[in-house]
Amino acid sequence: MIIVLNRDATQQDIDHIITKVKEVGLEPHVSVGVEKTIIGVVGDDDKMINVPVESFKGVEQVIRVTKPYKLASRDFHPHNTIIDIGTVRIGSEELAIMAGPCSVETREQITLIAKEVKKYGANVLRGGAFKPRTSPYSFQGLGKEGLELLKYAKEQTGLPIVTEVLDPRDVELVESYADILQIGTRNAQNFPLLKEVGRTRKPVLLKRGLAMRVDEWLLSAEYIMSGGNYNVILCERGIRTFETATRNTLDINIIPVLKERTHLPVVIDPSHATGKAKYVPSMALAAVAAGADGLIIEVHNDPENAWSDGDQSITPEQFRDLMIKIREIAQIVGRKIPEPSSVA
Repeated sequence: MIIVLNRDATQQDIDHIITKVKEVGLEPHVSVGVEKTIIGVVGDDDKMINVPVESFKGVEQVIRVTKPYKLASRDFHPHNTIIDIGTVRIGSEELAIMAGPCSVETREQITLIAKEVKKYGANVLRGGAFKPRTSPYSFQGLGKEGLELLKYAKEQTGLPIVTEVLDPRDVELVESYADILQIGTRNAQNFPLLKEVGRTRKPVLLKRGLAMRVDEWLLSAEYIMSGGNYNVILCERGIRTFETATRNTLDINIIPVLKERTHLPVVIDPSHATGKAKYVPSMALAAVAAGADGLIIEVHNDPENAWSDGDQSITPEQFRDLMIKIREIAQIVGRKIPEPSSVA
């Protein structure tokens, strides 16, 4: 249920509605827009049958939402959500460009790459400290040591950090280092983990599951948002299909679909989607043209000797050339990208 308030609604009116909603055991979520204030009611709407909401002072309209994902729905929040991380505003006119290695390896490696990607226009540093790998014998990440190295790279460059958390027991640790908590594709329906990050207030980058439908994806976002954390960023990283020419199939048409159904920002990961560095630039450009709010790209100074996912990592020089082209496409579709920035 969505309760739309009129322009004359006072804070006292809002508080009265919130009290009545809570009295029947439901959870109210207030969204203040430019023109209207909306109260989204989460839970079983039938509990509100005997509550005369439309007669309450300040109420303009009551709308029943049929979508199972209420908080993530554009019905609940008509305007695009913008997530502020320092000077980076994800979902704004300026694109979020997240770049860095698949895995943090050494202090020298992560610092060098951080300085290079910032120099060419990245505004967020990505890097894996905890790595979910298909094989138990593959490199699993440096763990806390990797987080420490990411922190050092941030201190050297000023770039905020996005890194993955795999286990509910590690959320507090990762949260203490990261600016954005990443939920990987294998954990997209790990509901205990989603609930745990929902208790934080750090932005969450929620990757789409390997074979996840849109409604399932948005319900995963709902798990996070129902915990009170509305700072969710959706990340399309390719889905598993019959095709084997690329690692996954990048679902570009998901961008307008999501823009229609949800107010949450949408980021595209062309690295995991294609699995091959040579295809990353064209898919990155296509994503910007299709209306994505940002990109997350794997960049490594020595892909041939990377500890993980070297095949899909582009070099800093290739990233530089790509950013030039992204800037051209961004201007055409009315977006901007960060200006290049030198780092001492």
